[in-house]
Amino acid sequence: MNDSEKVKELDQIAKKICNCTLCPLSKSRTIAVPGSGNYNSEILFIGEAPGATEDKCGIPFCGAAGKFLNEMLAEIGLNREDIFITNTVKCRPPANRDPEEAEKNICTSTYLDRQIELINPKMIVCLGRHAATYMIPGMPPISQSHGHAYKRPNGKIYLPLFHPAAALYNGSLRETLKEDFKKIPNIINKIKQQQITDQTDQTD
Repeated sequence: MNDSEKVKELDQIAKKICNCTLCPLSKSRTIAVPGSGNYNSEILFIGEAPGATEDKCGIPFCGAAGKFLNEMLAEIGLNREDIFITNTVKCRPPANRDPEEAEKNICTSTYLDRQIELINPKMIVCLGRHAATYMIPGMPPISQSHGHAYKRPNGKIYLPLFHPAAALYNGSLRETLKEDFKKIPNIINKIKQQQITDQTDQTD
């Protein structure tokens, strides 16, 4: 598949997401949030679900958590145009409740899995428990696994991190998340040099 075909299909997926009625979240959302950024990014960020601000704007991580994310990206020499960012589910759950398993299953199998396949990033950064447990089945709790790169049998590298929103509400997580975030350039370099060979590679 060439770049123009990839762009076309990803744009088609975004349009389908915006018109999706496959689960009950479509009835309570304002706007679906397909994801945004660079279709050729080396790094794909996956969060949990759109929040209230995202539900109004249709852009992932555009609220307070997004501002914090942008600050951390800047600290490692990146901006939103360098990466692609999306969520496990594309519509805001009512009252910001956790996405239900059925909702996650529909959204990931219909949309997210194909987005990942087409973008084909070198690394997937999982922001929060929901994204991490979906992408890295059987991993330890995020309180233990955060900041460690995981190589799955599919050859992809995954980095679970605390969600930026959690760090905003829990000050003790803020510095932890910032320190974990700073590992991203080193992990990317290791991937390029094919130095991550184990199932898990602790990058402390």
